[in-house]
Order: sequence, then C-alpha cells, then structure tokens
Amino acid sequence: MTADLILTGALVRTADRSRPVAEAIAFAGGRILAVGGLSDVLAHRGPETEVRDLTGHAVYPGFVDAHNHHAITGITELFELSFSSSLSLDGVLECVSAHAATLPDDAWITGGSWGATLMDELNSSAVRARLDRAAGGRPVMLADDSHHNRWANTRAMQLAGIGKGSIPAAGVTLLDPVDGEPTGVLLEAAGLPVAQAHTSGGGLAPDQYRRASRRGIERLSAFGITAFQDAAASLDIVAALQSLDAAGELDAWVVSSLTINDDIFGFAPIGQPLVDAGAQFRSAHHRPDFVKIFLDGIPPSRTSFFLDPYLPDDLHGAHYHGATTMDAEELYGWLRMVAERGLGAKVHCTGDGTAKLLLDVVEQLRGEGFADTPFQLAHGQFLGPGDIERLVRLRVGAEISPFLWFPGVIPEALAAVLGADRGEHLQPNRSLVDAGALVAAGSDWPVSESPDPFEGMQGLVTRADPRGRAPGTLWAEQGLTPAEAHEVFSINGARMIGLGHETGSLEPGKSADFIVLDRDFVAGPPDRIVDTRVRETWFAGRRVFAAD
Repeated sequence: MTADLILTGALVRTADRSRPVAEAIAFAGGRILAVGGLSDVLAHRGPETEVRDLTGHAVYPGFVDAHNHHAITGITELFELSFSSSLSLDGVLECVSAHAATLPDDAWITGGSWGATLMDELNSSAVRARLDRAAGGRPVMLADDSHHNRWANTRAMQLAGIGKGSIPAAGVTLLDPVDGEPTGVLLEAAGLPVAQAHTSGGGLAPDQYRRASRRGIERLSAFGITAFQDAAASLDIVAALQSLDAAGELDAWVVSSLTINDDIFGFAPIGQPLVDAGAQFRSAHHRPDFVKIFLDGIPPSRTSFFLDPYLPDDLHGAHYHGATTMDAEELYGWLRMVAERGLGAKVHCTGDGTAKLLLDVVEQLRGEGFADTPFQLAHGQFLGPGDIERLVRLRVGAEISPFLWFPGVIPEALAAVLGADRGEHLQPNRSLVDAGALVAAGSDWPVSESPDPFEGMQGLVTRADPRGRAPGTLWAEQGLTPAEAHEVFSINGARMIGLGHETGSLEPGKSADFIVLDRDFVAGPPDRIVDTRVRETWFAGRRVFAAD
C-alpha cells in the first residue's frame, strides 16, 4: 500500500514495548501504515507520497488526558470571567470590578477560579459586601480551584432563594460567626441553587456549547493531546461533541462520562435519563461509553471520606472523617446498571475511605461475573492499607489527577486539614506501577491551570514543581522513570478510557495520531522535560496544530 506521508530523520518513540523506537513512520488514509527501519518504511513511498525529513525532532504518539473538563474551560474562556487561582482576595475583586464594567446592569458574573486557600478569608459578611460593591449589584457566582465550591454574592443568593432563614438542605453553607448570615461560600451541593438560578436566567445556546468544546479541544491540541476523557458530561456537551464530529470538526478522540450525580455543575438531566439518552450521541470519534459518579468531595472542604479523621476544627470537632455521597447499596445499584449496559464507570474518590468503598463494591460485582466492566478510581490520591493490591487484583484503573505529585497550593491545602505527614504522602504512583496497576494521568483541567503533559510528566519523575513555584519535593521515592511517565500519558491513558486499540501508541493500523516535538524528552534530562515544545499535532491524519 502506498503512503500519503512518510516521516524520516526524527527519532520515533512509539509507546509500543515490542518496538520502543523506530527510524521512520508512514501514514495512509488517516491510519498508521508502517513503523520501523528507514528502508522498510520507504518501501511504501509512491509518486504522490510526501516525504518529510524531521532531523533534530522527535515523533511521539499523541498524548491522552484521562480526566478533564474541556467544555468548562471553553465556556470560561469564551463567555465568563477567568482569573488565576493564585490571586489574592484584592486581586479577585479587581478582576470582578473590571469585568463588571463591561456588562449590562443585570448580567451575571460567572467564572473562576479562586484558590481554596482563600476560603477562610472569604467567609464573612463583610467580604461578601466587598464582592457586592465590586460587581455593582450584579449577581456573582465564582468557582474555586476545585470547581466543587462556589462564592456567591448577595444578589446571586437572593435569586437562588438562599438566606439566613432558607439554607440549602444539601452541601454546606458557611455562615458568618457574628451575624449568622450566609457568607456566600457554598460547598458542594449548596451551590446548586445559585447555578440553577443562573441557568434559569438564560444559560448557553447549543452553538455556544459547540464553540466552547471547540475552544477546549484547540487548547488541548496545542499541548499534543489527541484523545481525552471528559470527566463529567452533560446532555449539552455530548450533543455539541457529536455535532462537531458530524461536521468533521472534532479534532480529538473524546470519551464522555455521563454524569450520574451532580453536586457541583447543576447539569440537567443527570442519572438514568442521561444514560438512557447517551447512546444516540455516539459517533466516529465521540464515545459516550462511561458514567461519572461523585462518591465524595474534596479534602480542603472536608467533604472527602477518610479512614482516619481530619484535624480538629470548630465546625466538625475532633473525630470527623467526612462522608460519601451514597452508601454501598446505592453505589452497587449504579455500578451494576453500568455493567449490565456494557458501559464503564469513572468514580471520583479523593479519600482513602471512599476508595475502599468503591473497591468493596467492585469486588462484589467481579464475584457476580462482571469480569470485564472497566472501572476507574478517579484521582487516586490516597489509598488505605492493602488497597493497592486489591485495586490491581480487581482490575480497577488508577486514574491519577490532577497533577498533585509535587509541592504546590493544593498539597498545602491538603496538609492544612489532614496534617503535614498525611498531606505529604499522597499519590503513591511508584507503588501503583510496581504492583502492576494500570496507571493513567489526567489533568483535571481547569481544576489545574494547565493540561500541559510535560509539566505532569516531569513532576511524575522528579516529584518537584517543574515550574519552580514551590520548593522541595513531595514523597520523592514515589517518582517514576521518564519512560514510565510517558506511558502514563499515552498508551496507559488510551487503555484506561477504552481506546487502546485505536490510539495511544504508534503501531500499524492505529489512528494517525502523533506529535512532532523539538526533542526526545524521554532520553533527556528529567528536569528539562517541561522545556519540550510541541511543533505539530496530528489527529486521524490531519494536522490540527502547528506552532508559529
């Protein structure tokens, strides 16, 4: 068969253990035609074949992001206020004031994200009044850096029906210790009434969801990502993805996780109606093949469930472990439904107690004969004694996200509620790999400020902040090798999300999803991985990104 394109001169790193490196690679019809020695690959050259000499570069498979929220990023960038989670309170208020000046008097101000470390500072009626003034009376709803919690102003809470005498039944509504009024800091499901008030005021049109998804994927393409799993999809998001694919405008493989329970986004419908509708949105490159279950929250707001208690605080006392969103019986019901339908499940577990509950239920299902149902333990930050071995035995994927394997703001927030020792012993990635677990990485972008795989891979290897923003290392003995880190961001991710037969490695017959890099970072200095630059990104034989 004659090739459309042959690449020579570059080192080809395949993520295929049977042939880790090659001299050349050929493509035809959007698929990989041949990988190997130069003469063997050039045998596929024809009169119309384009042959490119990429001496000085490297060719790698496109990266796979096993956990992100691409459309949320697109919505924020195109239609909302976006600011860094590193901003101070004054910095956030300045951004709100500047944005408000561009809007009509009754327009909502939405976006984010404020850092979780600001939570105590935001938690007062006086600070809420400052937000009111910055917004000029407009309703405000801003997400934190986990996107699990919100900060709303007085007008937004009025529209949502939240007040001193009408506190949301779900989640946690923080109150001012002096006047007893809601401060506007709304944890987990407490923020849903505000999200619903915003949606009822107009929300987004279908074309805006298409634009948001397209923007998110454009951003991912620039980082060399050619496949990803959207970790909590709505009906609007899956419809937008199918529409883009039908128009030939979907520039990545997308596996959608249909949202079962929602304490943070305000999606509708969710649960069974969304699962029932999901199959109609399947297309060539969009696979709504998973569900998403939020089994707990996040540790900084003490909404994760741990085997050992949190540090004492005034609200929860000295022996608080947190809680799960559902008990074993309810979780079993959802996971059995998933297994019977031939779907997979991504389950959000940020506490070791939550992870244990998931493994308990999966063990029951495996014993009932559901041997092949793909289950993912999302985040994988903390695992209790013996649970790494159980995870491997039960064939539960360890989806590690976001990039919390080096010092930074979120590890600091974890240490503040769990104690320094527990906060410094998270993401046991070396132990997972050595035990034989399938480990794949997700950025959880925009919970993380960037989906940059090079930042994630360097951190996996060095356990130090690749950008030098925070000193020291985090549990350095859990570091991986550069080759292992590359697998975590490529073939492991593809296998995790059900696309291992299509992408994630450079093997004949697979989709022509590859990237051209300015160096072979696997063979280079581990502390320079983050300096790698993507020159080109190709998806299904089409160039979807080229650096200036």
